[in-house]
Parts: sequence; structure tokens; C-alpha cells
Amino acid sequence: MVRDVMNPDPVACQATDAVSEAAKLLKRNDISGMPVLEGTKLVGVVSESDLLKLLSAEEEGGLWLPSPLEILEVPIRDLIRWEKLQAGAEEVGKTQVSEVMTKTVHIVGPEDTIEEAASIMVRRRINRLPVLEDEKLVGIITRGDIISGLGMGASEVGTD
Repeated sequence: MVRDVMNPDPVACQATDAVSEAAKLLKRNDISGMPVLEGTKLVGVVSESDLLKLLSAEEEGGLWLPSPLEILEVPIRDLIRWEKLQAGAEEVGKTQVSEVMTKTVHIVGPEDTIEEAASIMVRRRINRLPVLEDEKLVGIITRGDIISGLGMGASEVGTD
């Protein structure tokens, strides 16, 4: 069962949090994604990929990151452009998580089988599934949790 291998204390953020705060949470907890809540209601999932897409969108609009060699020979006009880039990056960090999160969320319940969870992850090409019980977030299961669960002997599963 999912309950046997899920993390019962998932890291989550609020939809109104700034992207910079979400990025800090991901880094601090060494995770690549997390559920997004409005109060206690699950409304999305945000991942490193979502944050990178935000930067990518900014790049199309003129975000420019010079190579180390370019920095050595940057003319004054490009230095001004670099200052604008830094200001733009600060603005990106203030963007709310709700603007970049994935809103279509696939979920499982704690009583679902590990096979069901694995099947959803493979079919949907996702790395984590929030675990909901009575519409409340009670855990998260990742591909790593499933792999760890496969290594558990039958006698270990379900015992606490």
C-alpha cells in the first residue's frame, strides 16, 4: 500500500508564496518538487522544471546570461543590459507560485497499491504523487519511495 512507503510529512508551499521562497524550500529540503496548497486544499504541484520554464520564458523576452568570457569583454551598453537582467531576475523571484505551478495534479490515496502509484507516474511521466485522504494532504510518494519499497521484504511492508 502507498501508506507503507509514502512520506507522511510532505514539504509543501502556498499558492501565494513567491517563487524565490519555493525555490529555497526545494533546495533546503533537497527535493525537486512539492505540493502547492491554498490553506489546506491541494491546488497544484511545483517542480524545478516549472521554475526553469519561468526563467526560459523570461529569456525569450530578453533575459540574457553572459558566458564568463563575455563578462571579461562586456562593453558599457552590455553592462547596463546586465543590470537590467539582474533587476528582471529579482522580479521573477517575486512571481507567485500559482503562476508557474502545474495545476493538473494526479493523486493517489493511502490505501492504493504501490503498483497503481507507479503506473500513474510512468504513464504521466511524473516523479511524485500527493497522497490525499478525505481531500486532505496526508503524504507524498515519489519514484524513490517506490524503489525503496521494492527493496523491502514482504514482512517489512505494513509494519511500524
